[in-house]
Amino acid sequence: MKIWTSEHIFNHPWETVINAAMQKYPNPMNPSVVGVDVLDRKVDKQGRLHSKRLLSTEWGLPSIVKSIIGNTRTCTYVQEQSVVDPNKKSFELQSSNITFTNMVSVDERLTYKPHPEDPDKTILTQEAIISVKGVSLSSYLEGVMASTISTNAGKGREAMEWVIRRLNAEIEELAATARGTIRTPMAAAVTEK
Repeated sequence: MKIWTSEHIFNHPWETVINAAMQKYPNPMNPSVVGVDVLDRKVDKQGRLHSKRLLSTEWGLPSIVKSIIGNTRTCTYVQEQSVVDPNKKSFELQSSNITFTNMVSVDERLTYKPHPEDPDKTILTQEAIISVKGVSLSSYLEGVMASTISTNAGKGREAMEWVIRRLNAEIEELAATARGTIRTPMAAAVTEK
């Protein structure tokens, strides 16, 4: 078993980061995620949003890993469960693979919370527990997978920034459109003369 952890600070308020996290896929930084299906989504009595999604991914395993595990299949499925609590300003996401579980299990947990000293920043903490079972060189494979997770986490943070830029551009475009179409009573009276 191998445990990988990371912490990252986004220079954006919690609400902005959460909005981006919910719209993260598809994105050009993580082309391995080829599909996202919402299986269940509900708001509980405390106002928390619970979501359950299925992600279809192309792992792109290194050829040595494919030869060791004896499988060339690359399409895998990940189950993701998340809870957004707007009152406590917390977003927790847990995911685990549901493909290849007899050989590999990757359980990941992400937590997004406002920075305690700066409300315009958000802290992301990530943890992944990797277990390879029933194959030789399992420790080596766990290390390879931890390295891949670390690389993908960097791409995931880049994707979040990309989504935030895209959302901000959409908001600015809507605001510009609204400014161009709003006529005040004074402006209407001047143009009618």
